[in-house]
Amino acid sequence: MSGHSHAKNVMHQKSKTEAKRSKIFSKLAREIIVSAKQGLPDPAHNPRLRAAIQEARKANMPGDRIKRAIQSAQPGAEGAANYEEVRYEGYGPGGVALIVEALSDNRNRTAAELRTLFSKNGGSMGESGSVAFMFSRVGEIVFLAKAASADTMLEAVIEAGGDNVESDEMEHAVTCPVEDFGAVRAALEEKFGEAESAKLTWYPKTETPLAGETAQNLLKFVELLEDNDDVQNVFGNFDISDEDLEKFAGE
Repeated sequence: MSGHSHAKNVMHQKSKTEAKRSKIFSKLAREIIVSAKQGLPDPAHNPRLRAAIQEARKANMPGDRIKRAIQSAQPGAEGAANYEEVRYEGYGPGGVALIVEALSDNRNRTAAELRTLFSKNGGSMGESGSVAFMFSRVGEIVFLAKAASADTMLEAVIEAGGDNVESDEMEHAVTCPVEDFGAVRAALEEKFGEAESAKLTWYPKTETPLAGETAQNLLKFVELLEDNDDVQNVFGNFDISDEDLEKFAGE
């Protein structure tokens, strides 16, 4: 789930039960498969695959499962699924704009399931482009705070051609234009080592403040979306206080 900053993104994490861990691994495997199919199977020459493997390792996904996912993406691999990248858009509780990214082997099934979730949880799914204009598509590169001081990171981001960096006691979250993502990432990693995460994401241009029951309903709805097997990421233009996030997360 993503709100207005990376720090918010990581606050609402699902419990790592075995069932949920298996679901997370399945989603990570899909991303690895799609990434390997779109470029070389060597992460050294495929930035998206390298990022996918990095996320899988952070989630403690077994190395043999990562290897199998890469192998299943090769031409002629037995039983390889053909996943398609699909984006859905709509509104959730409180009028929050939502973008849902999915990897599906049956887009009609996925669309039907998500439309049902929207309609049953106080939302409505719209056409492609219905809310995307409320967001900016950007590259996001995150380093731990210990990688550099805020001033040093800012100088490096400017030199590399990045747009902005938000630094706090935990991390530096760098944003850059999509077309410059690879170059900015390479320049920063040359100075500071491997990034904690690096991906393309959606940042809202404006935010919708939510509190109380409405915030609770939205978080429950996002949880349901994320539990769908095909859904990879959910982005929204909400602004929920840290107190409400802590109070309602995981209910």
